[in-house]
Amino acid sequence: MDMRFIQKVLYLYGAILLLVACSSNVHSPAYKDSSLSVDERVEDLLGKMTIEEKVGQLCSKYDRFTFSDIMDEHRMEQFFQSMPGMLQPDKMDLDSNVLIRNAIQRYALENTRLGIPMLFVDEALHGAAKGQATSFPQAVAMGCTWNPKLIEQLFQVTAHELRSRGTHFVLSPVVDVAREPRWGRVEECYGEDPYLAGKMGAAAIRGLQGSKDGAIPENHVAATLKHFVGHGQKEGGRNKAPANISPRILRDLHIEPFRIAIRESYPRGVMPSYNEVDGIPMHMNSYMLQDILREELGFSGMMVSDYLGIKEIKDLHWISPDNKTSALLAFKAGVEFDLPDGSCFAHLSEWVKQGKITEKELDHAVAKILRLKFELGLFENPYVDVEEARKISKDQTHWELARKVAQESIVLLKNKNHILPLASDKYKRIAVIGPNADERTQLICRYGPANAPIKTVYQGIKERLPHTEVIYRKGCDIIDPHFPESEVLDFPKTTEEARLMEEAIHAAKQAEVVVMVLGGNELTVREDRSRTSLNLPGRQEELLKAVCATGKPVVLVLLDGRASSINYAAAHVPAILHAWFPGEFCGQAVAEALFGDYNPGGRLAVTFPKSVGQIPFAFPFKPGSDESSSTSVYGVLYPFGHGLSYTTFSYGDLKISPLRQGVQGDINISCKIKNTGKIKGDEVVQLYLRDEVSSVTTYTKVLRGFERISLEAGEEQMVHFRLRPQDLGLWDKNMNFRVEPGKFKVMIGSSSTDI
Repeated sequence: MDMRFIQKVLYLYGAILLLVACSSNVHSPAYKDSSLSVDERVEDLLGKMTIEEKVGQLCSKYDRFTFSDIMDEHRMEQFFQSMPGMLQPDKMDLDSNVLIRNAIQRYALENTRLGIPMLFVDEALHGAAKGQATSFPQAVAMGCTWNPKLIEQLFQVTAHELRSRGTHFVLSPVVDVAREPRWGRVEECYGEDPYLAGKMGAAAIRGLQGSKDGAIPENHVAATLKHFVGHGQKEGGRNKAPANISPRILRDLHIEPFRIAIRESYPRGVMPSYNEVDGIPMHMNSYMLQDILREELGFSGMMVSDYLGIKEIKDLHWISPDNKTSALLAFKAGVEFDLPDGSCFAHLSEWVKQGKITEKELDHAVAKILRLKFELGLFENPYVDVEEARKISKDQTHWELARKVAQESIVLLKNKNHILPLASDKYKRIAVIGPNADERTQLICRYGPANAPIKTVYQGIKERLPHTEVIYRKGCDIIDPHFPESEVLDFPKTTEEARLMEEAIHAAKQAEVVVMVLGGNELTVREDRSRTSLNLPGRQEELLKAVCATGKPVVLVLLDGRASSINYAAAHVPAILHAWFPGEFCGQAVAEALFGDYNPGGRLAVTFPKSVGQIPFAFPFKPGSDESSSTSVYGVLYPFGHGLSYTTFSYGDLKISPLRQGVQGDINISCKIKNTGKIKGDEVVQLYLRDEVSSVTTYTKVLRGFERISLEAGEEQMVHFRLRPQDLGLWDKNMNFRVEPGKFKVMIGSSSTDI
């Protein structure tokens, strides 16, 4: 059917509904009076709702609406029978998204008893998870920028693109600390350190919501902080495995980023995690959700389930006999909204009628979603304009920001003999080799923009060097297509695999320099893609060794979502750039870094271990965690906070004031940084602390401040930090948080080991 005809029909359909509304009873109820306060409107609407209508507001739907669906009166009537409060339609193109959502909103307002608008929900991990949206670098790449102000701008853009398409509530950001590098969701996290994750998460929330206090101005959306809690350190890195974490570690590492994000930005939603802690699934863990999250951290917003998390109280954890009981356990523990299909919470009305849930408890939850709908103005302005959405989606400033974030996320891991940057006028023939060198489709997480137009590294280099012969060869697959579950390929190559590798080796021999582009993709890094090895998957290391054996200079570019044990590369490849999953400007950002148009300034947000056998092995470390032994691998491959530059920096003039302070006082610290090289560059100044004597074992050092600065050659700048009592405190042997009198060591440097 012709799209223009469908659009005309939909607009006509909306106009007819609007005319019907205008001719109806002019005596509107109080909750539709925008001159009243939100509290008054919520109270009035609650008083008019049945128990079933209230329960419906706590249930979400995930539905794949089509144009024929919204024109089918019976289909729409069936969908709205339960009056769900939230809806997450499937991914679709911009025009379809806007037109279908407007039609659904019209039906909700004009054809249901109370006319309550729908709250549309979407994912937004690294950009709006919709077609034609701007694709930003993945979350772990954002963490490597160490630049919260930049990440706040990124999410402001994301919020604007989402709101223009009718989205109101997003399931982002993730502040899980990625303590388990085998876990497939490392790419969704800002790093392994709680302080860094909390600061970046707070910035993301401010960008999405447009404020620090939970208010949501125009062109912004409500954010959901997730996953509470312990999700980043499960057994074996398996996504839904138990998190066997001590109470002290849980507080030090896993609760802390939530504390920071809630204190500094206040998200409107929080999502519990799939895992259990000490035998209690998080979706029914009243101690964690009520005592800690609500009472201790002060969160009073909407508690939304992870997808099927309530159902899994029965299906995964075997605690509940049925969905009805799971609903009661979750609701009484503090979960208030059932995503994605409401199949469990549909039973809440039965529990209310049986007296297991009071109507007051039900109203308390329902009031939260109604309040958000009133605050967002959905009763007065529920519709969005397709022309405006198109305009916002094509805003060139959004693309420029995506490119900037991609640049700032690139980490220069190694640069022996200053082989980088490459001289663009030096080479007549360059070989670009590897399975990620010209990959367009599999470098986007499924929680990001759909079908984003990725510019590959091969394309970026060709465009950067129009007069140079640039040869591309794939060399091998990322994973063996015949044995996709195999981590180690110790069987002979097929004829096709041998051909691919031989072509790559031949191209390397013909070139003057080789750029290898290796790493992972959505088949190796994703929610359901945990690994048992941290080596390069498939035959990539074999390919790397074969190319290095040609004797040609090799530069390695990694595109991946987790740390890798790249021991061979670290020992034999002169230069290594890690670009993570950098979004649609992948190729351009990498090419600019390779040829010196941009000086890399990213720093690692995760530790690179030498072997999977070292796990758990993430910063911060407890004493003894890295103890040397003749029978074990010792030390990190690349430490947390590590990253090189094409210039150099010096540190000096450290000042601490006062040198003695009471346990409730602040401490001011400053340091002078100077660019001692010949070109402009970024430095990430990192502040670490160590408690010299403590009543319980503390960490060898903890991150307590950082700032990314940009300096011209010869320029210097004072960097200032303020330490507050919270930064020096610990959980004592009685699990009370306090600042103990004593000595603290202050360390400032360019990584956790370069102090």
